[in-house]
Amino acid sequence: MHSRVAVLAVVLLLVGTLPAGVASASDATNTPLTDFDTESDPAAGGLEATATTDETDEAAALDDADDILHRTVELRQLPDRPGEFEAEVSVAVPEPLGSLALDLETDADVREADGFESTGDGRYDWDGETDDPTLRVAISADRTGHDDHGHDGWDGYTFHDAGDWGIVQVPTVGVTYQKPESVDIGVDETVTVDGPGATGGHIAVFGPVTEHERTVDGDTIRLVVPEAADLREEPDDVLETLADASERLAVGERATETFLVAAPSGVDWGPRGIQYGDADAWIVDDASLEEASNVWLHEYAHTRQRFTDGDVAADARWLVEAQAEYYAGLLAFEQGLLSFGEFREFLERGERSPHADGALADPATWRDADTDYVKGPLVYGDLDRQLRLATDGDRTLDDIFRQLNAHDGTVTAATFLEALEDAGGAELRERAERYTQTGATPETWSRLEHEDAFGTDGATAAVGLDDDTVTVAGQEWDGWDRSELSGPAAEIGTGDVLAVPSGERVEIPTAVANVGDHAGTVDATLQVDGELVDVDRRVLEADERVPTTLAWKPTDPGIYDVRVGSDRLTVYVRSSPSLTVTDLQAAPERVDLGESVTATATVATAD
Repeated sequence: MHSRVAVLAVVLLLVGTLPAGVASASDATNTPLTDFDTESDPAAGGLEATATTDETDEAAALDDADDILHRTVELRQLPDRPGEFEAEVSVAVPEPLGSLALDLETDADVREADGFESTGDGRYDWDGETDDPTLRVAISADRTGHDDHGHDGWDGYTFHDAGDWGIVQVPTVGVTYQKPESVDIGVDETVTVDGPGATGGHIAVFGPVTEHERTVDGDTIRLVVPEAADLREEPDDVLETLADASERLAVGERATETFLVAAPSGVDWGPRGIQYGDADAWIVDDASLEEASNVWLHEYAHTRQRFTDGDVAADARWLVEAQAEYYAGLLAFEQGLLSFGEFREFLERGERSPHADGALADPATWRDADTDYVKGPLVYGDLDRQLRLATDGDRTLDDIFRQLNAHDGTVTAATFLEALEDAGGAELRERAERYTQTGATPETWSRLEHEDAFGTDGATAAVGLDDDTVTVAGQEWDGWDRSELSGPAAEIGTGDVLAVPSGERVEIPTAVANVGDHAGTVDATLQVDGELVDVDRRVLEADERVPTTLAWKPTDPGIYDVRVGSDRLTVYVRSSPSLTVTDLQAAPERVDLGESVTATATVATAD
């Protein structure tokens, strides 16, 4: 890949200054190799893991990058050994690295190592010489009693290989490496299946499958149906339901690809569905769309909970399942899949013992392990309704959901309560404390009460890129119009393209408008690979439009999908020594002392 971007700077007497962190051409070849930082990447690292049955365009575009560590995991079913599968892990080591080690799961059985040496406890060190070191390991396919949200009480399978088909957990491979202090390293992971099957990068399917897709605002929902499955619903109906949910859930976190598998139901599964990784999930093939506890919508809601990627304190863990279950019921009702009576009956379960007696924030008080699934949605829904009433529909629990996703650090009960108070006032916080910290339980509301709260519209947001130029480290930074590109760069990502150095602040001019008929609150959001990295909240009158700036400081080289409201950019982040100035032109060519001149520096990747 050879990335190139023009940088404009106004200077005096042809003296050009580059943005901080971008090396000159002469500096690029003098990277010190004596001072090293040690970095650890527990999973995918700088890039969101991509997973297909062929090499991705992103991986191809980064093949020659000297600041990207490429890790490929190829999965292989072993039909003659049901319950076990093989993973071949290979690494393309970038030149700046001084050392590299892989950390395997405890049950990984290494069958072959090329360029790696065991140091014990599942760690394998690179020998420093082999260009593409590889490990071939056998992994247990059958898993029980655990999902990605801390549940471990199930007796049945969470992942299973039946011999002619399998749904397995992609093994986690940690990476530890040493690098020069002056170089940032990104990690790109590609997961593939050798033979029939499919993968989203965290869950993989073995055996013949049929894939169905739906695109929503540039993002893809993949529904994978194994040949062994008997899907109860029509694939188009499932995709339509999920696409509608994607548009309704304005919570700031949406993966560029959501990977869902219909799991054959003739298996002793523990749960009826599991979400695992960033946006992968399986759902039993006989799950109905027309039920309040809608497994399809429940697991989809989990894919939007980016706050669960970090630590969630014990006093806030109830939110994870309560939120997913509440939106499963609410979205099903709003889509006409349920009557209000069915939605109300679904919530009323939380009023009855034993679930009603527990304090949600204190799991030790729960008399039933499913209290968060049963009482949780009722309490969450009650708070949603009260927030809507307190703000005349301007704020909802969607806004709190978005705020939790943007939270930096451990999500605690206090995090949730403070967000509620900021949005709806002290009385709402007191109500939340009562219903989450004691055995008190709210009553389910009537249809008229629902219409009174949920039928009021707040502001209608319109957020997107402004016409001003992006700045990097305070300097204007031009990119490419996608229509001007050709080759792999034209096929990767969405929207216009930027190439920026790592470690520098990228500021993106943004337009924020309220295009509705009512004054209200509008959130301008900046998402990077589905992660909410910046939010600017404004209270706007109807038809009011204001400019703002959203910012991001990338740390890891790679290719990123950047979303500003409804607009998108594809951003190549490179280590500063990987960017060089290949051309410098000035206009006019001659000036008198003290006059200004515009210098155009063409910045390219060093590889």
